Amino acid sequence: MPKLGVNVDHVATIREARKTVEPDPVWGACICELAGCHSIVAHLRQDRRHINERDINILKETVRTRLNLEMSTAKDIVDIACKIKPEQSTLVPEKRAELTTEGGLDAASSRSKLKNVIRRLKKNGITVSLFIDPDRDQIEASKDLNVEFIELHTGRYANAKRESQRDRELERLVESTQYAVGLGLRVNAGHGLTYQNVRDVALIPDIEELNIGHSIISRAVMVGLDRAIREMLELIT
Repeated sequence: MPKLGVNVDHVATIREARKTVEPDPVWGACICELAGCHSIVAHLRQDRRHINERDINILKETVRTRLNLEMSTAKDIVDIACKIKPEQSTLVPEKRAELTTEGGLDAASSRSKLKNVIRRLKKNGITVSLFIDPDRDQIEASKDLNVEFIELHTGRYANAKRESQRDRELERLVESTQYAVGLGLRVNAGHGLTYQNVRDVALIPDIEELNIGHSIISRAVMVGLDRAIREMLELIT
């Protein structure tokens, strides 16, 4: 069964709604770890809409599991990653106007730029993952780029309106995981996963970690963060 990575971006989103100091995503990360999660995920966006440099710097010093920095390939963000050296960096596409990440990285058509960024990150001892759609071309490109991990984008599965569509997307995730593992890649998954839909993805063999944020933080507003983490762990392990 997979491990749980908790994205604390939306703790910072609540803070930034009032431009104040609370709730603190660093404090949130501590609670997540004490409740049993296996890694902390944070996305330092170029527009700093939620997580900022202060958060990342303190998270690097305080996280005791593993810090997974979601990031674009923008030079200033790569510079920050190379300076703080998170245990893992997950490269994701990023658009200024999007509410959240809308799809996977197009690794197949961005090999040259990605190769340089991956080289820099690995040179600084950072494990690199690519956030991609469950697509063979993207998986093969990731293998060619010599990353250790991919994270399969589960958004189409999570957003499926009909059961038949959901089943097709789940099968895509199963087949993509098998194909990636066969190429020697390690596989994580995430995006749009909730307490209602996570179980079937958690049952896919060889997915090592599920990265979940919005659903957990939403649940935490009602029942508290510790309980929200423990409830998700019960579902996936």
